[in-house]
Amino acid sequence: MIRLVYSIVLPVYWNGYVIGKRLCGIRIVKLDGTSPTIGVMLLRVLVGGLVYFCSLGICLIISAFMVGLRDDKRSIHDFIAGTYVTYDRPGENSPE
Repeated sequence: MIRLVYSIVLPVYWNGYVIGKRLCGIRIVKLDGTSPTIGVMLLRVLVGGLVYFCSLGICLIISAFMVGLRDDKRSIHDFIAGTYVTYDRPGENSPE
């Protein structure tokens, strides 16, 4: 339960960062470059997790290949939520 709250709420209030992403200098943003909302994070975490669970982990393996092989590094949960991960800081190359 704490993990869900952490992974859904923290990025909304911390401009797309969670602690690990902040340490790595990356953050989650919507396709338009703005910070994620609660709805977007619910899609990314809960619906994405449900897809991974229902596919018995097959989609998780596919997502790993997507991140490794795609130029934009987007995985299945990014496509579901309309997000991507970037090195850009808030306000840098985005309309925020």
